[in-house]
Amino acid sequence: QQQQQQQQQQQQDIEILYQRRPRPPYIPNHIPDPDYVRIFDTTLRDGEQSPGATLTSNEKLEIARMLAKLGVDIIEAGFPIASPDDFAAVKQIADVVGNEVFEDGYVPVICGLSRANERDIQCAWDAVKGAKYPRVHTFIATSKIHMETKLNKTPDQVVEIAVKAVKFARSLGCNDVEFSPEDAGRSDPEFLYRILSEVIEAGATTLNIPDTTGWNMPWEFGGLIEKLRANVKGAENVIFSTHCQNDLGLATANSLAGALNGARQLECTINGIGERAGNASLEEVCMALALKGDEQFRGGPGTGKLYTAINPVHISPTSKLVSEYTGMACQPHKAIVGANAFKHESGIHQDGMIKNKSTYEIMTPESIGLMRGDSQSGAGIVLGKHSGRNAVGTRLRELGYDLDADKLNAVFTRFKEVAEKKKGGLEDEDLEALVTDQAGLTNELWKVTGLQVATGMSGIPTATVKMLGPDGVERYVAATGTGPVDAVYKAIDQIVGVSVKLDTYSMNSVTEGIEALACTRVVLSPVEGGPNDNNPLISKDRKFSGSGSDTDIVIASARAYTSALNKLLMWTMRRQSENGNKVDDGSVGDALPVAGSPPSVVSSR
Repeated sequence: QQQQQQQQQQQQDIEILYQRRPRPPYIPNHIPDPDYVRIFDTTLRDGEQSPGATLTSNEKLEIARMLAKLGVDIIEAGFPIASPDDFAAVKQIADVVGNEVFEDGYVPVICGLSRANERDIQCAWDAVKGAKYPRVHTFIATSKIHMETKLNKTPDQVVEIAVKAVKFARSLGCNDVEFSPEDAGRSDPEFLYRILSEVIEAGATTLNIPDTTGWNMPWEFGGLIEKLRANVKGAENVIFSTHCQNDLGLATANSLAGALNGARQLECTINGIGERAGNASLEEVCMALALKGDEQFRGGPGTGKLYTAINPVHISPTSKLVSEYTGMACQPHKAIVGANAFKHESGIHQDGMIKNKSTYEIMTPESIGLMRGDSQSGAGIVLGKHSGRNAVGTRLRELGYDLDADKLNAVFTRFKEVAEKKKGGLEDEDLEALVTDQAGLTNELWKVTGLQVATGMSGIPTATVKMLGPDGVERYVAATGTGPVDAVYKAIDQIVGVSVKLDTYSMNSVTEGIEALACTRVVLSPVEGGPNDNNPLISKDRKFSGSGSDTDIVIASARAYTSALNKLLMWTMRRQSENGNKVDDGSVGDALPVAGSPPSVVSSR
């Protein structure tokens, strides 16, 4: 009954995650709640400008639908004048996604980008006008270097072009016009005051301030937004927006600095994709506002308790969809959506996560749509070379292994050896293989401490094996065989001094990939013609099995073989003890690597 109640509570928690937060009614140039921040997504426009990130019309439509589920306020669907395909894709999104009204009344604004000329603006309007809320976004550069070298225009000419562009867009029936002074981050503030004042008078409803080259520091960009709001005529009648590039890795910080100083629209992309180093990352901006918006943004308009209507539970699925369709994978350590964002390998971190997940996670993976469940101990535990005993023991208990302290120590020691060689951490299957590997090593008599093989098409396979015996002395011997494993087994036979037959040898890969753990299993039986003949207590019909695991198949094979031999010797010792005979510990006397020649001692313990 308790388990059923827990499942019901978990289901209720998941349902709460999918509830969309209410947002103010959409008015192009005004937000009724001054604490509300509009999220403008430009993944399908600026994001697609990333080299190699070309999308088909159907892929754009599917991404747009995911963005609507996510709850972005504005979707910049593309640059319609760029090509007939771009126009068709934007028009399809406007006609379809721009009219799909959700149960709470929400429907995204669909925006098309255009340069500041009538042909571009007409094309953008024709593409988006089928949406319930269409918007045209027009721009012209305002920095000295752009006006002189790219546009070859004077400041007066640039102002005239901008005003005409906004007026023309309004004349088409578009009542939602966004204007961007390209490269505003490097523009003369006095010139920005002038041109922005005039486009407001011409009918612009949103003023987007781009840090086009990612040049500004957060305090610098935030100060620019503050000065524009204070000095632009009619600033109280428009929405100020930010568009920050990531050339110095400050796009998210600059966007948040803009919000702190009164910007109430933030432009961003999924996974931060975009030109050059990319744009402000939507997931970073939105989760920063979700976690810190109600306490760290006082000073601008409203109460300073900023919020969005983004439903973050759709962040992870949207991120994966964009990554798949664009072919642009996120780096593993990418904030929020990277593969390692909710994984922990350090032993200290793992111990904290097992005790209380809030020790190292400021948000839950479930809150962004990553349903971790019981995998990785329910705490993102990645078992690697930095993992501690607590993490390994916890995962083994979850897998159903109740090991005593000695067995856990043995498994943990072996785990550390394998983890040093295996990148990416060990999976559950690897861990279970190590438990099996150590199961036959309780009270082990012989242990492989060194191994080297030489093999190839033109040479004779040769193995040099070093083993620690029950007397604490290390011995080594070299042997040849039909292959590297056969050579190793013959060397072990000579050191241990037993005569056995290999009845069964099998190997399988525990997981996939070149670094997968190999698990070997062997079955041995004693044979005549060796030292065993002198011991009547060993039944020639009895079989002994052993398992071994390692990323190296030869080492795994040696461990399995030694495990089976140890079982044979231990069984013999018990029988001798039960019959009152002197117990033979299987040490030097019976371990001759070469007939008539004593083994070589290389170290003692």
